[in-house]
Amino acid sequence: MDIGLQIPDFTWPNGPAALGAELGAVARTADQAGFGYIAVMDHFFQIGNVGPVENDMLEAYTTLGFLAAHTERAKLLTVITGVHYREPGLLAKAVTTLDVLSGGRAVLGLGAGWNEDESRGLGFPFPPLGERFERLEETVQYVLKMWSDDESAFEGKHYQATRLLNSPQALSSPHPPLMIGGGGEKKTLRLVAKYADACNLFNTPELEHKLDVLKRHCETEGRDYDEITKTVYHSLDTGEKGEKTQELIDELGRLHGLGVQVALGYVPDVQKLDGLERIGADVIPVAAAF
Repeated sequence: MDIGLQIPDFTWPNGPAALGAELGAVARTADQAGFGYIAVMDHFFQIGNVGPVENDMLEAYTTLGFLAAHTERAKLLTVITGVHYREPGLLAKAVTTLDVLSGGRAVLGLGAGWNEDESRGLGFPFPPLGERFERLEETVQYVLKMWSDDESAFEGKHYQATRLLNSPQALSSPHPPLMIGGGGEKKTLRLVAKYADACNLFNTPELEHKLDVLKRHCETEGRDYDEITKTVYHSLDTGEKGEKTQELIDELGRLHGLGVQVALGYVPDVQKLDGLERIGADVIPVAAAF
């Protein structure tokens, strides 16, 4: 089982002036500790369950490029990019660039998006949910075509382009993995079964049911369920002095028993580094042996 770090909060005690150096140290420590993934949110305002909306928030793909320069092995991604934030050609170029400059470590995390206040605040289009799902499927088709040898025009309901030239191409083969995030049973999990290399779900009492729904969609789509990497968002809290380490290991074991292959989550006070080091020493080796 792999462990991934997600960094959702950039309001750190030493402020923005120290953020670059501190974030670089977090990335290097997590990479050296054995974290398989390092992720950021794709938000422009802080979200309510993390902190006040005015808290510091970095743009995701600029940050991932910075993280690429401070790491050597961890895969890099957003959890999760809102489909309405970027035109698909720009998104494909951003992830391709990340993949090339990181030596083939990019993952595209993509979803229908949800944060209306953020979108209205900054002037991003915020189509109705049904249209966002249409755009999500078209964007997946567009990006996968852009990562192929087919440079021909794209004609969709929402997106049109005359030549999907992508030079240089991504290093990852056959392309950077595509993760579709969300647990919607009728649309999201169907799109995972149809297109994605990975899913991302929350660790809730419904998790086992969501995985069963995904399995049924795979049967309908003629897809091998085992081809899809199952990732789950779960807090990676070992406690201030490691007192919660065994509790975390036990929960990771339970998730592994459900078929989860990657646990992605935040580490409290991540900038202090000791939580990352503790996970690297005491949790990651155990999880790898599951």
